[in-house]
Amino acid sequence: MAVMTSRFADGLAVGTNLVDTAEAAIRQALAGLSGPPDLVCFFICGDDPDDVGRAGQRAMAMVPGAHVIGCSATGVIGAGQGVELQPAVSAWAASLGDTKITTFALETLRADDRFVVVGLPERGSDDQVAILLADPYSFPTDAFIEHSSEALGSLPIIGGLANGLQGRGSVRLFADGEVHEEGAIGVVLGGPVSIGTVVSQGCRPIGPSMVVTRAEDNLLLELAGQPALARLEDIVSALDEDDRELVASGLQIGVAMDEYAERHERGDFLIRGVLGIDPEREAVAIGDVLEVGRTVRFQVRDAETADEDLYELLDAHVERTGRVDGALLFSCNGRGSAMFGSADHDALAVRDTLGPIGVAGFFAAGEVGPVGGHNHVHGFTASILVFSSQAAPAAGA
Repeated sequence: MAVMTSRFADGLAVGTNLVDTAEAAIRQALAGLSGPPDLVCFFICGDDPDDVGRAGQRAMAMVPGAHVIGCSATGVIGAGQGVELQPAVSAWAASLGDTKITTFALETLRADDRFVVVGLPERGSDDQVAILLADPYSFPTDAFIEHSSEALGSLPIIGGLANGLQGRGSVRLFADGEVHEEGAIGVVLGGPVSIGTVVSQGCRPIGPSMVVTRAEDNLLLELAGQPALARLEDIVSALDEDDRELVASGLQIGVAMDEYAERHERGDFLIRGVLGIDPEREAVAIGDVLEVGRTVRFQVRDAETADEDLYELLDAHVERTGRVDGALLFSCNGRGSAMFGSADHDALAVRDTLGPIGVAGFFAAGEVGPVGGHNHVHGFTASILVFSSQAAPAAGA
């Protein structure tokens, strides 16, 4: 059943006939709007990539006057719930008034000894945010996001890596009537639109903050003047049994986004994975390359911490911006039932804090969102684009 709002609405339908299911989801979303849609987003989970493609084409054909983007996924979010690993379609429709909407499709070309991404729209002075949906198998999302400021300046980018139930080759991307089997698609929103971003990484720090004093590639060799592995062992030995189990199941490390802060607490870090250890060099391998002088702090993640983090960030966003009308939710496919025991958790958290607004999205194979004023690709996060009633600049939380 669609959420009724004046400007934003969502829909969700489940069924093996994906074309009919897409029609039902789009109709639900459109029924919640008081006027014609300007932007429609939809997300499709299905077994057969060709069926997903046909369903996407039908969804786009139903809203000929609107800008439309969408993608395949292994799970979708809408109507206050999540549906994982079964045929389903979620849809989201928005009436955005005078908002400037520019869809785009990106592809990667080889130029000499490097790859070049083409298809980006020209940056406008009033651009507010870019939504990006990418094929993780063919598009260099990490490199693109890392260098996005060179082409887009400080423009926030939010979205997720699409996927399909058949993995490589089953991803489908949709933009304004076109179906793409690789690359990335998206939309830039500009002009009089009030938007913000919330990126919940769901981690809790353990041990003290430490400065990287020696590093090589992605190996941390020394932290605060001591071998990195020895520092880690000291921290783990001081933990209780429950936290030691969390360390064993997936240790993370946070990179401080503000080196000049007096204290670095939860939410002040960009989270990256700890990939392993090198006992001979007493080093810790992480999923990033850090310069000497950066501040880091080891982290753990569990359902309770992730739940608390998401609710705190959403509550803070409401306090800062006032009334919220709609949102797009990009949630990691490692969250949902795998983390919380329910696919509905993130959708319900958004409803609980932001109210009965139009919210839809999908379970992503990686999430894109700004942290500390810079765009990043994340894992195990909930990245949310929030549309508010009050005029406020887009800002990463």
